[in-house]
This record gives sequence, structure tokens and C-alpha cells, in this order.
Amino acid sequence: MKKSLVLAMAMALGVTASAYAANPFSDVPAGHWAYDSVNKLAAAGIVDGYGNGTFGGDRLMTRYEMAQIVAKAMAKGANVDRLAAEFADELDSLGVRVAALEKKSDNVKITGEARFRYVDQKAKANDGDGYVADLRSRIWLTGQVNEDWKYTGMIENVQNFANDAGDEGTDFQRAYVEGKLGGLAVTAGRYNAFFANGNIYDDRADGIELAYGDKVKVMGAAGRANSENDADVAEVDGIAAHTYAGGEVVADFGAINATAGYYNFKDIGVKDSGVDNAIWFVGAGTTFGDFGLNAMYLKGDGSGYDGADKYFDGIDDDGWTAGLTFKGAEATEKGTWGLFANYYDQGGQTYIAHTTDANTFGGDGFKGYGVGANYTVAKNMVLTAVYYDTENKFDSSEKDHRIWTDLTITF
Repeated sequence: MKKSLVLAMAMALGVTASAYAANPFSDVPAGHWAYDSVNKLAAAGIVDGYGNGTFGGDRLMTRYEMAQIVAKAMAKGANVDRLAAEFADELDSLGVRVAALEKKSDNVKITGEARFRYVDQKAKANDGDGYVADLRSRIWLTGQVNEDWKYTGMIENVQNFANDAGDEGTDFQRAYVEGKLGGLAVTAGRYNAFFANGNIYDDRADGIELAYGDKVKVMGAAGRANSENDADVAEVDGIAAHTYAGGEVVADFGAINATAGYYNFKDIGVKDSGVDNAIWFVGAGTTFGDFGLNAMYLKGDGSGYDGADKYFDGIDDDGWTAGLTFKGAEATEKGTWGLFANYYDQGGQTYIAHTTDANTFGGDGFKGYGVGANYTVAKNMVLTAVYYDTENKFDSSEKDHRIWTDLTITF
């Protein structure tokens, strides 16, 4: 760096003749004509020399290196207009590179969730008495592909405190893209499918979902159900397998909303099982002040045989649900809270993987209720407590009472 350039830069930064720190460079000793100026530039973060502790003042500098120094000086508020004009092209190039780097650093976002859960169960027949205590951790990765498309992945780990079997595992649970094709909203990959407000299915699926509209939205979906929680079918390697296709229409009229749809599940349990179930539904909801009310009716049409017997023989083919809410905990607002209550009377032909945390008694159908509350104890920390009382619709001697509690932390 030339003598005049070092002095000019130091003067632009308001350098005085005093020392600002210990000698940062071995090749610029005290008494050197540039000592004070170089010392100040180093202290201000404008120059940092080379990795071997030298300043390299006799080394010819590239225009790009000089542009970096000018850019740092400008960021510190130095008046280096003449230098900025001289290195305009390089500064412009540097600006593009920095902007691109900043944009790339914002391109992938990492969020997470930790849920501490304890469930106490008092059951007559079925699973019997017992409890569940675990910690479920989820890490979400969201990458912006372009203005219209993004990718989401989720890694999940569950630590079971109820045993010491060492059966905890970490799995890649979600991997899907979301975007637009013309006026269509598209979701494709392994994502969480949510059919009929969760009264038919609420779990992961490998498929595609298309939606069109705003106030009146038409949605179609097809794929393979991939639930670990299916209660009404045989499982293959711990995961129930069925293909599905269907859709629904949701209309929003302000305080009132309505929905209707149809989903057809094929080869329930295993490939080519021949056990099918087509489920249609209608529902409506409304809000008034802090209250919300919703209800849904469902009708199933199951077919197929389990050996020589009809698979759905004696299993109810219709059902309904109703729910009431008051306010609701907002994760970002400490002290917010809510109350909710749900009643279920669903035959075994009306659901595949139900959204409720109550006992649904496999494919037999279930009826009963759940009442609960949620409260935000601190920002992004929500406590939920629910009491469920359900019984088997096929065998009324099987009943279940459970208290579900969880603390969900999001970050």
C-alpha cells in the first residue's frame, strides 16, 4: 500500500498520532512512518493483514483487495468518495457478491419443536392401565427454491422415559415441496395429510395435493397413506399401507364456514388386500365472539374380506363429531389461554388415522368426549391438559379414561 494511500485512509478515519493497541504486525515496527495509521486501520477492522502476522506493505495489492478495504472504510463512516469513485466497478462487484451471500444465508431457515408428554391411562380391557412419558424433538428445515417454491424437511427423535429398552430413534419424517403452478397451490412429497379436519386422517402421507381458490377452495389429493398410528388396519413393517384419492371443498363466509368431501382408500393394510373404504363427509363451523363451534357428519362404505369373513362385518358405517372452543393459547403471547371440548360418535368405517389423542379402539369405532385447556406459560412455551373418556362402539365393555398433558416448546 502506498504511503499516500495509507495516510489518506487514516485521515479519512480521523487518525491521530497516538497508538491504539499493541503492534498488530511484525513488519510494521514502532517508529515506522505508517505505524500509527496502520495501527488505527487494524483496530477499526479496516485491514487485517495476512495469516502469518504481517501487514505486507511492500506487496502490490489487487484492485479487488483494495475495493474490500474501501468498502470496510465506507461502512465505518469514512469519507472516501474519491477512492469509491476510483474503485466503483470493483465495489459494485463486491456489493453484488455480498448481497448474494446475504440472500443465500437467509435461504435456509431452521426451526424446532420439543414436546414433553405425560399420559395416564385407566382402561377396562383393550390396552389396560398404563402411562406414557416421552420427549419428542423435531427439527424443521425450510429452503426457499425461488419466489414460488420452497422445500421443507423434518427430522424427529422420540425419547421414551417409560422404559429403558433403548428403542429411541431419529427419523427423517417429512420431505416435501410447496409452490404454485398457475393458479394452483401444490404440495408434493412426504407431508402431513389432514382430511376432514382430521376426523378421517391426520398423519404423514406420500402424495400430492392440489388446491385452487380463496373464499371457496377446491382441493384434490392422491397418494399412499404412510401412518404409524393407523389403528384399524394390519401393518407392514410397522407402517400401514394404503393408496388414497379424493378431495374436498371448503367455503369461507366470514363467521361461517362449510366443507364437504370424499376420500377413497384402497388396499387397506397391505398391497392387493382388496379391502377398500370410501368415506364422504359434510361439516360446518361458526364463530361468535371468543367462541367457536363446529360439527361434522361422516359416512363410510367399506368392502372386502379378511379371509372368509367380511372385513367390516358388524362395524358401524356412519358417525358425527362436534366441538366447542373458547379463546386459545397463542404461542407468541405469554398468558394467553383457551378451553375446548369435543364429542365423538364415529363408526369404524369413518376414520383411518384420527386426529384425536383419545383411544379410538382400532377399527371398531368409538364414542365419548374430551375436555381440555391450554395456556402459554412463557413465550413459545404452551402447556396443554386434556381429559378423555371414550368407549368401543363394537364392544361397549371396552372403555378408556386418560389424562393427557404436554408442554410444547417452539424455537
